[in-house]
Amino acid sequence: MIKDIQFSLPAATFHQESALRQAIATAAGLPAAAPFEYEILKKSLDARSRTIRYNLQLRIYSEGIRVQPQPVLFHKKDVRSAAEVHIIGAGPAGLFCALHCIQSGLKPIIFERGKNVRDRRRDLAKLNKEGILNEESNYCFGEGGAGTYSDGKLYTRSNKRGQVKTVLEWLHFFGADDRILYEAHPHIGTNKLPHIIEAVTACIIECGGEVHFNSKLTDILLNDNRISSVTINDALSIGIRHLVLATGHSAADIYALLHRKKIALQAKPFALGVRVEHPQAVIDEAQYHCAVRPDYLPPSSYSLVQQVSGRGVFSFCMCPGGIIAPASTEQQSLVVNGWSPSKRNNPFANSGIVVSIAENDYLSKDALSGLHYQHAVEQKAFAAGGGNFVAPAMRMTDFVNRRLSATLPDCSYLPGVKSAMLADVLPSVVYESLREAFQLFGKKMRGYYTEQALVVATESRTSSPVRIPRDAVTFEHIQIRNLYPCAEGAGYAGGIVSAAMDGMNIAQRLAMQ
Repeated sequence: MIKDIQFSLPAATFHQESALRQAIATAAGLPAAAPFEYEILKKSLDARSRTIRYNLQLRIYSEGIRVQPQPVLFHKKDVRSAAEVHIIGAGPAGLFCALHCIQSGLKPIIFERGKNVRDRRRDLAKLNKEGILNEESNYCFGEGGAGTYSDGKLYTRSNKRGQVKTVLEWLHFFGADDRILYEAHPHIGTNKLPHIIEAVTACIIECGGEVHFNSKLTDILLNDNRISSVTINDALSIGIRHLVLATGHSAADIYALLHRKKIALQAKPFALGVRVEHPQAVIDEAQYHCAVRPDYLPPSSYSLVQQVSGRGVFSFCMCPGGIIAPASTEQQSLVVNGWSPSKRNNPFANSGIVVSIAENDYLSKDALSGLHYQHAVEQKAFAAGGGNFVAPAMRMTDFVNRRLSATLPDCSYLPGVKSAMLADVLPSVVYESLREAFQLFGKKMRGYYTEQALVVATESRTSSPVRIPRDAVTFEHIQIRNLYPCAEGAGYAGGIVSAAMDGMNIAQRLAMQ
């Protein structure tokens, strides 16, 4: 017999094998002594009441039927002699576009401005320990893109469930834990992502694709509204049939290049704000309604949203047990983001808290006006920190009360923090919206508004302030017929899964030509 069941049980019971099996047998209507196996199809945590529960969907195998292993859904093909697709950027969008090209019998050729994962680590160490930034190899640029050094969150609001499943199955194939296939809010963790990304790259090369690191797109040659060739590192000219532009939302030089070439761009709304860090124990107590989190519960997270004077203020990329990291890509410019390891076992929890920025907030109507707005704040943050990517910061209570913090709590941000007035860094509309939102969040979530919380500037790369417009059906740029703007850098995705799906969609379209 094979039977699917849905039920819930206390979280503590889930971690006690004998009690769990008894609960499953009862829910499935099986005799107490009946032998069975089970497979978890879906699992989510419900912490709304004081008895925290797991909601489960299971497949029960009884009467000698064993759990059958899932078939591998990524099939390697030799594409050495196949038609070529050139891809700029080796983040989630570029890599999954390449994988889908291989499945479709196309040869992907990727150019990535940054270094491979192993060499990239050394540059990150220099940035964290010495305040030395490599503009081509950092938390945003390099093998795997920004996704390699993120929390590895894999949940998405996309309703294209078939494609979401494929992304998760491929990540599992390349080394991710099978829990990502059934958890409601799956994540991989920064410590595990580099090995998975290396396995993806190795597979692309094994199948006959190409991946070129330290290879930056520096020019585009146009002919009759088509790209005829691209230049890499101001030296190598390469003829192009199809160009997928998957450069991410931090490649400001790519927007500038397209603008110089008079390739259509559009300003778009984005969000800007700060990183807020609490002791993880504060968030656990608020969310789990207990003084000390039991070992069987994961470090807790939160999702907050508030309308303030017609603007949305919301949490972004919340990292339980995480670390705040310097995500700058330019000198004299400070950006912070967050990540966490797979166990989420660091003592702090951090999240972006950002404010919606509309196009009418920009000083001009130029397509790059949002980019200029963003960069101006990042430069003020760098100056306020005093250099070397030290971040300006305030206690949350001081932020709300407009007073300079006399002391700052311990913080996970390795380059260090400096007490500064963030009203001098953030646009007034952002600062005032955050002041009100922090107090309202404190009413929604007990303990959130506290002097133990640290506010760190600036979180400004939630999404791109520029859109590269494309046709909704063909995915081609509205003006350049063989240019395919892709994922976050083009303004059409947000996060690992949606970016990967966008890359796959473009590869699928190219395979139809």
